Amino acid sequence: MQRVNKLLSLIVLVLMGTELTQVLPANPEESWQVYSSAQDSEGRCVCTVVAPQQTMCSRDARTKQLRQLLEKVQNMTQSIQVLDQRTQRDLQYVVKMEDQLRGLETKFRQVEENHKQNIAKQYKAIKAKMAELRPLIPVLEEYKADARLVQQFKEEVQNLTSSLSLLQQEMGAYDYEDLHSRVISLEERLRACMQKLACGKLTGISDAITIKTSGSRFGSWMTDPLAPEGDTRVWYMDGYHNNRFVREYKSMADFMTSDNFTSHRLPHPWSGTGQVVYNGSIYFNKFQSNMIIKFDFKTSTISKSQRLDNAGYSNTYHYAWGGHSDIDLMVDEGGLWAVYATNQNAGNIVISKLHPLTLHIIQSWTTNHPRRSAGESFMICGTLYVTNGYSGGTKVYYAYHTNSSTYEYIDIVLQNKYSHISMLDYNPRDRALYAWNNGHQVLYNVTLFHVIRSEQL
Repeated sequence: MQRVNKLLSLIVLVLMGTELTQVLPANPEESWQVYSSAQDSEGRCVCTVVAPQQTMCSRDARTKQLRQLLEKVQNMTQSIQVLDQRTQRDLQYVVKMEDQLRGLETKFRQVEENHKQNIAKQYKAIKAKMAELRPLIPVLEEYKADARLVQQFKEEVQNLTSSLSLLQQEMGAYDYEDLHSRVISLEERLRACMQKLACGKLTGISDAITIKTSGSRFGSWMTDPLAPEGDTRVWYMDGYHNNRFVREYKSMADFMTSDNFTSHRLPHPWSGTGQVVYNGSIYFNKFQSNMIIKFDFKTSTISKSQRLDNAGYSNTYHYAWGGHSDIDLMVDEGGLWAVYATNQNAGNIVISKLHPLTLHIIQSWTTNHPRRSAGESFMICGTLYVTNGYSGGTKVYYAYHTNSSTYEYIDIVLQNKYSHISMLDYNPRDRALYAWNNGHQVLYNVTLFHVIRSEQL
């Protein structure tokens, strides 16, 4: 019993990159399949798994319970594989950055020692670069800790498979409920870990990728971030007022190469270009009002409508480009948001988290950024990012973090390929920005900087 308790004390974790090598059963009459534990020629872990053969009596409750635990572990392997790949990639980035920092430190010391012989301009440039890179040092240390955490996951999962094998041999001597609770705890930790991995701080935006050229100068297009697997429909809305028709394309390929679409007629015209499709419904601002409407595409009916109290409308607090863009609805990893302005906040941006079913405000944040000075904005991981304009040279220069109610000024270039952006929204499933740029439908890939803190898992 002491041996079993010791096994149960192990933290159940999942091995990434596992390959199984089958060997003959040690005791064939027991109808169990045994898998060995070793390393392959490339040094990858080969774990031990014990599982009943399919011919095993299905009425054996203990066999069924253990099989369920093994299935849970195998299912979670896919999630941890993603975690490992991303962390290893980030670790390579850390090593590269560390090398650059060391080299820059050396150059900086040389300049300090011989500054009288060096040109003052070069000295100032290197010193400024050092000041810019120095805050990255603690962040790089956190990345290294993340890599160690993932390695810990990989090592501890070997204990899991060994534990299950030994528990199989002592079938009647263990507490199934205790082991099951440990597996559930692991699932929760992994889910929390993957959620943190999905989120991060915006550090870069790719060049514009033109998907299609169609429609007028203003409009919006999007995909549903909560669509089922395989559902790649594209939703298209031309113009910013006096239009009720939404086009549905079966796939991104159809959208790019054909004009085959289904047309949906909304019960009211929309206002602006801040619409969003979320979980099978479209959320839009009713024209000349501060009413938010949720329209279900399956039933072709309004499932909910709600006024956004005190929100300006009809070009009261629009984006810099105008177009009745007073209320901008958007989605990120955390859910549904509304970005607008009120008299009470002196025309500055207000951010509200909305309940997707009731449209009630869950929580609001007031910022110090004038709504009319913003070119466009979008949410990523609970942070609102604002551009400095909509035409010419454009960059993301302001970020408001709802998790800490703080803001900062940043400098991330956004390629304005066609010189007039009238819609810019983030899709958390694609990790991409969808934009309508002067009659062109454009995509931008984003780079997010994330740190997983082990103490929070």
